[in-house]
Amino acid sequence: MFKLEEEKLKDLGAIITTTEIKQQPELWSEAYEIYKENKESINKFIENIGNKHGQFRVIFTGAGTSAYVGNSILPYLKKQNDIRKCIIESIPTTDIVSNPYDYLKSDVPTLLVSFARSGNSPESIAALNLGRQIVDNFYHLAITCAPEGKLAQMTKNDENNYLLLMPSRSNDQGFAMTGSFSCMMLSAMLIFDNIDEETEKLYIESIVAMGKNVITREDEIKSLIEPDFDRVVYLGSGSLCGLTQEAQLKLLELTAGKVATGYDSPMGFRHGPKSFINENTMIFVFVSNDEYTRKYDLDVLEEINGDKIAKLTCAISVDKENNFSGTTFGFDAKNNNLPDLYLAFPYVLFAQAVSLFTAVKVGNTPDTPSPSGTVNRVVKGVIIHQYQ
Repeated sequence: MFKLEEEKLKDLGAIITTTEIKQQPELWSEAYEIYKENKESINKFIENIGNKHGQFRVIFTGAGTSAYVGNSILPYLKKQNDIRKCIIESIPTTDIVSNPYDYLKSDVPTLLVSFARSGNSPESIAALNLGRQIVDNFYHLAITCAPEGKLAQMTKNDENNYLLLMPSRSNDQGFAMTGSFSCMMLSAMLIFDNIDEETEKLYIESIVAMGKNVITREDEIKSLIEPDFDRVVYLGSGSLCGLTQEAQLKLLELTAGKVATGYDSPMGFRHGPKSFINENTMIFVFVSNDEYTRKYDLDVLEEINGDKIAKLTCAISVDKENNFSGTTFGFDAKNNNLPDLYLAFPYVLFAQAVSLFTAVKVGNTPDTPSPSGTVNRVVKGVIIHQYQ
């Protein structure tokens, strides 16, 4: 589909989503340039919070796909940051809004990092307002794709707020969040990661090259999903476990539930969720680059493959000394030292392609996948109740 002409893609109802998936490697380079332009000022903004209060909380927040940004980056960034300076958490806006007393503490200085494509989600606005209402020393960093969105407008021109806008093309016009997810994730990673500029540049170049590689392998991806199936499970460890949430949601959204989905960690999957597997199930495992964690990922792959029940058991992996003996969608070994969180970018691009191709396969239109109209690009029907 990445090679199809526009008219054919329009006929399939897939031109917007296909374009927005395909352009992501370019957007990652753009997002990196935006980060570099803002690096000094955003570092100063965050450092000032620490200088003023000592230890403070950082809460990554969003709803749906935007919440999965925080879930994906949390394990890696907790490891990269000094707990004596900041305590990093990931809490969806949907949880904050319904249970603010469980998550917001008045006497704890807090930086809320909002991820939002449009910035018009009722929960995004409500979470920000609740933070301002409840927390005595409250700060806000909005990472969003829409300069005209309510969240962006509420964050401008205030010393306790910082607005970081993503590349304009990342404001996905299709139903599903694709470039918005990956650009916001990349930007937050760069802000809170503690690596030198040379390593940073090398990592970005690597993920851009790997992302472009995924796009060129459309036929290979299509061959993996050619058999009939109606269930898909994504498994991953650490940061890649957070990514499995987004991977399965994309497939669920774009097929409008015609394909049932699941996600888990490879270790957790054995404890009940493995019952989901039948003869119509596809299993995709995001394999870690960490030598220790990788052993557990490979163990589960070999176990499921050996059960001979699932339609397909497939590793998404960088080639290393130890690899899965079965089907693998692999990447060149020169990228085998990338931290898992950076691998998340080509991995999620693979998952988005699977979702796109599967949606068309089952007769759905990816650009407008919800035939009933009950699920929308920006959530509707949410009533925000006053909190006192």
